[in-house]
Amino acid sequence: MTDRRGFLGGALAVAALATARGAAAQGTRVLRIGISQYPATLHPNIDAMAAKSYVLGACMRPLTEFGPDWRPRTFLATELATFENGRAKREPSPKGGEGVAVTYTIHPDATWGDGTPVSTRDVLFTWEVGRHPQSGVTAAETYRRIHRIDVHDGKTFTVHDEKLTYQYNLLNDFRLLPEHLERPVFEADPATYRNRTLYDTDPTNPGLWHGPYRIVEVETGVRIVLERNPTFYGDPPFFDRVEIRTVENTAALEAHLLSGAVDMIEGSLGLSLDQALAFERRHGDRYVVHYQPGLVYEHIDLDLRNPHLAKREVRRALLHAIDRELLVRQLFAGRQPVAHANVHPLDAVYDPDVPKYTHDPDRAASLLEAAGYRRGPEGVWVDGEGRRLSLRLSTTAGNRTRELVQQVLQGMWRQAGIEVRIDNEPPRVFFGETVTKRRFEMAMFAWISSPENVPRSTLHCEEIPSEENGWSGQNFTGYCNPEMDALIDAIETELDFEKRRALWSRLQRLYTTDLPALPLYFRAEAHIWPRWLSGVRPTGHQAPVTLEIEHWRRTDA
Repeated sequence: MTDRRGFLGGALAVAALATARGAAAQGTRVLRIGISQYPATLHPNIDAMAAKSYVLGACMRPLTEFGPDWRPRTFLATELATFENGRAKREPSPKGGEGVAVTYTIHPDATWGDGTPVSTRDVLFTWEVGRHPQSGVTAAETYRRIHRIDVHDGKTFTVHDEKLTYQYNLLNDFRLLPEHLERPVFEADPATYRNRTLYDTDPTNPGLWHGPYRIVEVETGVRIVLERNPTFYGDPPFFDRVEIRTVENTAALEAHLLSGAVDMIEGSLGLSLDQALAFERRHGDRYVVHYQPGLVYEHIDLDLRNPHLAKREVRRALLHAIDRELLVRQLFAGRQPVAHANVHPLDAVYDPDVPKYTHDPDRAASLLEAAGYRRGPEGVWVDGEGRRLSLRLSTTAGNRTRELVQQVLQGMWRQAGIEVRIDNEPPRVFFGETVTKRRFEMAMFAWISSPENVPRSTLHCEEIPSEENGWSGQNFTGYCNPEMDALIDAIETELDFEKRRALWSRLQRLYTTDLPALPLYFRAEAHIWPRWLSGVRPTGHQAPVTLEIEHWRRTDA
């Protein structure tokens, strides 16, 4: 029987190679990048997805973000606001306590791709969209906390935040929207705006982009083509054209690289560590394989509405029933550390004494018995109402490593009397519908965070997505604990690092006690690029490497 997926992948590779050769013959500098996911949306403020961030890093610039050195810096803004330089000032909060006012200036030469200046009109419109309860923006809390924005001129503005936080001067999630294009779409119906935005209905409109590149061609699910943005205010990029090609099957992605259909594979959206290690052994003379440890938290979100998963004893039993040390040792040669909580050991606020769940099947059985379960037919546990402890585990289809991890976990749980069924979907469906709209039971994926990133959007009661709030927020598990909310609020407003670290320790301990998600491991990303490519600096956190794409060079040109 013919493998149609393999045939199609080969045909696409041949077509892409022919296109690249044609471009080379005309003297165009082309870079072809392979990734394993296609963005569910290209809107900068709706849905959190690594594939989207990677594309947008080349086409848009945030006001502020963390750099490869894990320090905050400006991109679209001219200078980082601090108390020392006078751009940040403490002020009374309208809700009581202390707030903060931060002043930023947009780069004077920054324009959208159609020549319209990036201005404070865009700032006010972005704030309006972000505050609307039905807009569906992901980081809704960022916009809700801003109670006023003062406009000084076309480029300078002051944001008044009702809460003074230790990251008071960061506007990483405040990604500007083009008011002159998106306002009519938004005002027509805010509740359906996320489905009608020009970022998805007309993504090749140059006025949507203000980075070194703009999108000129889109083949949904297949590729996104970028070309130089002639209005970019920064250094002109070396490559005239960048093609970002999606190959959701990671084995096929490797074949695309070797055939020349793509030049490089992005680390956060590419081969798994085990694949990369094997690839380096075979082809290390032709490619650079760079292993970047980072803040990539592989875990399993649990739907706490499920009658089984609602019981904390069951969640603990699920973790005791699996051997994560064996898993990372056998699948990843021990190079990816087991995650004991949601904070990476490299992060300054990590607590090394956080409670740890070792592989202990007897302890798992005791927890289930305490929760009212007994052994039923075929050795599967059943609860007091006779329901089998049977759960559905979903992840991104085509990701060979995740599918292998699923199978290993499924076998371990089977031995412990827990039935787990595998049900995977393409990434754009898994993230765009299943996870966002909470249609899963157990969902395995990764969070990519910034240094000392407060998990408000994933753990706070107010961040649970629902139809009523336009599916905004990322607390997909539905976890709600007033103590966790209080810790998140306290961490954000504590400027003293040592006091803040103590609060972080309490948060990690509460997380491992309640287990709204099952920690698996922290990923090391394997970036693969040709030996002729220079200037690529992986970050190891949520800011995409493409934020410096204009500095990438071909050294043999």
